[in-house]
Amino acid sequence: MELSDRDLALVSAIGDGLPLVERPYLAIGEAVGMSEVEVIARIQAMKEAGIIRRFGIIVRHHELGFRANAMSVWDIPDDKVSEIGRRLGDSPEVTLCYRRPRRLPDWPYNLFCMVHGRDRPGVEQAITDLIQRHGLDGHGHAVLFSTRRFKQTGARYGRRKAAE
Repeated sequence: MELSDRDLALVSAIGDGLPLVERPYLAIGEAVGMSEVEVIARIQAMKEAGIIRRFGIIVRHHELGFRANAMSVWDIPDDKVSEIGRRLGDSPEVTLCYRRPRRLPDWPYNLFCMVHGRDRPGVEQAITDLIQRHGLDGHGHAVLFSTRRFKQTGARYGRRKAAE
């Protein structure tokens, strides 16, 4: 699928999220010179073509009261990491779970799970529950609590303005 200048303008316009109005696709369309129907059709076409893989939201968990956030990192045998990762990823406490290569000798961990909670004791208990429920007490792990947060955004695409 070849993207037109209008498609690129549309991708740029939705990159920061949809406007919080009753008809967001109409508002986007007005900004890029498309009808509401055309905006929806172009997004759907780009999704079907694989140009847009996912159309979702970024939840600002801190504003929702989830102020204790921990990355629990695990040293899981390579032949078991996929299975354990799937199980942990399916756990309601885990908001994000992925595999990364170890960086020996300093970093033996290859499975990463994010757990968000309202307070540290609650997050620590959730991780203890995960360990017990999934039989992980024999695997090395560490819990890394966030100490500050950065702006969360999706990927941004668009044309850069020429320097003056």
